[in-house]
Amino acid sequence: MSTEAWGARGGARDRAPWARRTDVLLAAGVLAALVGATLPLLRVIDSGWWLAAALGLAAAVLATGVLGRGMRLPGVAVAALEGVVWVLLLTVMFGRSSAVLWMVPTPDTFATVPVLVSAGVEEIVLGAAPLEPGVPLTFVLVAAVGLVALAIDHVVLTARMPLLAGVALVAISLIPSIAVPGEIDLVGFVVLSVSVLFLLRIDTRARHREPDAPSVRGGGGYAAGADEPRRSVGATATALAIGAVAVVAAVVATPLLPSPLARAGSGGLGTGSTIDPTLELGDDLRQPRETQVLTVRSSASDAPYLRAVTLSDFDGSVWEPDTGRTTPLAADEESFPAVEVAPGIELEEQRATVEIVDLNSPWLPVPFPATTVTGLDGAWGALAQNRTVLARSGSTQGQGYDVESTVPRPTLEQISGIEAGGQVREESYLLPDDLPAIIEQTAREVTADAQSDFEALQDLQAWFRSSEFEYSLEAPVEEGFDGSGALAVADFLAVRQGYCVHFASAFALMARTLDMPSRIVVGYLPGVSTNESTDGETVYAVSSSQLHSWPEVHFPGVGWVPFEPTNSLGSPTSFSSASAAGAGAPADGAPEDALQPEAGPTASPTAGARPQDDLQAGGGGTTTTGGVGPWPGVGTGMLLLAVLALPGVLREARRRRAVQAAEGGDAGAAWLALQELAIDLGIPVPGAESPRAFGARLTRDHGASENAVGVLVAAIERSSYGAASRFEHGGGLAPALAEARTGLLARVTPWRRILSVAVPRSLVIRPGSAYAHPPEPATAR
Repeated sequence: MSTEAWGARGGARDRAPWARRTDVLLAAGVLAALVGATLPLLRVIDSGWWLAAALGLAAAVLATGVLGRGMRLPGVAVAALEGVVWVLLLTVMFGRSSAVLWMVPTPDTFATVPVLVSAGVEEIVLGAAPLEPGVPLTFVLVAAVGLVALAIDHVVLTARMPLLAGVALVAISLIPSIAVPGEIDLVGFVVLSVSVLFLLRIDTRARHREPDAPSVRGGGGYAAGADEPRRSVGATATALAIGAVAVVAAVVATPLLPSPLARAGSGGLGTGSTIDPTLELGDDLRQPRETQVLTVRSSASDAPYLRAVTLSDFDGSVWEPDTGRTTPLAADEESFPAVEVAPGIELEEQRATVEIVDLNSPWLPVPFPATTVTGLDGAWGALAQNRTVLARSGSTQGQGYDVESTVPRPTLEQISGIEAGGQVREESYLLPDDLPAIIEQTAREVTADAQSDFEALQDLQAWFRSSEFEYSLEAPVEEGFDGSGALAVADFLAVRQGYCVHFASAFALMARTLDMPSRIVVGYLPGVSTNESTDGETVYAVSSSQLHSWPEVHFPGVGWVPFEPTNSLGSPTSFSSASAAGAGAPADGAPEDALQPEAGPTASPTAGARPQDDLQAGGGGTTTTGGVGPWPGVGTGMLLLAVLALPGVLREARRRRAVQAAEGGDAGAAWLALQELAIDLGIPVPGAESPRAFGARLTRDHGASENAVGVLVAAIERSSYGAASRFEHGGGLAPALAEARTGLLARVTPWRRILSVAVPRSLVIRPGSAYAHPPEPATAR
């Protein structure tokens, strides 16, 4: 053995201890980062054994990677070994009843995987956060965390790209926050941040200790000078200081930022389980699947409308939710000021109990006008100016609460004698400068014969609910005005087809053109009776398709009066006449709750032409999966075999094309084929190595034919530096490539040859990349 070879082997032995320590530290950092990225999932999924199982599987995969690299196995072999551990442990946890020795999967075991995945996805789609994971969802979670661990392990330890892994883990940790907006998970954020910084530091230190890294004092190997430890300590202290400042700044600054507005579909994991305050309800209402969001029972004779948020500020294109200072809800006192009305107007006390079933929103659905809200968990604030309730932390999911409200009951004569207006937000009067003329013109035409403000509003309400308009969720999209802006309202008045957003926006803007303050409310229509009762009160169920918007106009001495202009939904607002039914009593057929639109049998949102009706009428419902027969297992097995064989087929097709090109004298194709073969066999192909040096290494260390490699090296050098792009003796390239291939394959083990065919690394690893330059064990010569 030569002195050079002995030095190489000695260097490998000297390097092994710190290299193994680096692998262990990086694996530990990856596991800690996975913990930080997984903890936010507890916001949307109840804690349980799935968390310990997922992190245990991730730890086993990472430990397998460390052991494989300690045995100097190539990256592909390490990945295969980790994949085997992943499959075996999943089998032990979820499929041992059909496995051999409780851990070796059989075709029956694989046949249950599609069933588990399908059921787990269904739990996510139909469930409401926080989900209670069953076996299918637990399988999906544990398997997914294990796969992420396997992928991150190779990004960090094989490719040495910890920053890319950090970006991926941060993206994963943000998914629960996007699904259910709420307070930042401080523990998860700090753990993930510190772990990523730790990975970056360990990787940087390892790069500086590589044997071929330049010394501080010169030379080719690592030989730290006297000042190197001091520099390393200084760099570490600086990195820790920067990281600590960044983490603390993020933790302190994040709570000071404004809370994001909930968007349709963003409040939970199910369909239709949130409240959209931006009047873009079309996508939510068009959801094909309908879910129950809450139940309500009330001391009133009918189910009440439930309001969540009001919108007064309109800039011509968007209605903005009302904001302001909130006061903490108190459990033992009124949450809002007492309702004040003009002398002679009666007040009625009502009580309602609401149970949230599937709704994640910072806005709480309450009857109007609420005075007291009790029974809530968490921190909640009351916005006094519009009597709405907003979460300071958490959401509505899982809440049960009681609401007391005081309802004004003016007679028709009383409200007809009052002009709309009063001391309200200035935004309730404002109109954009470029308001289309059709809006005001139509408002004045429809209300030309009205004798009072209330009569004018009744005329508008009756006009919208007449046969001239049609409720439609699809026509707005087809006509291109699926919104609530002034231009969309103008189009709606021309087409006269739309849904609640268009009716409410048009009514509110037309009222403002008549000098009346108006606003829009987003909430829920009255529910449908469940034929059940509690304490003598009927229980009503409210579904996701009953998400609704309606306008309100303010009358001094009465308050905000809601109207229902949406065609085919609810009932028009009206008040009883004192002369017809006695002072203060509602007339026959008039709503008992005079301040709300009637909540009679027609209040169901499905009274209009909604797409849910057609889907549900077809008898479609949820189906359960029965027993799994033999054919699905056979099909799954064949599909698995096809997937496993696909890389080898693709690699062989690429090799044949390269051989054909080499036969035509393409030196570049022949040289690339040689490099790709080396990558498949685990031979490093660094980008900085010249063709002549690479060829000499293949001949010296890996058994390639010297003559064959010489022909390929001469061809690629002439092609790269000469005038011709084709080798002048092109017919000799293909035989030389075949001869070199034979020599390389003869030197490696049978296992390596099988891997090069079944799992060809060259499909994803290009010559000269970081993945193409793994540490190569020194060979004795």
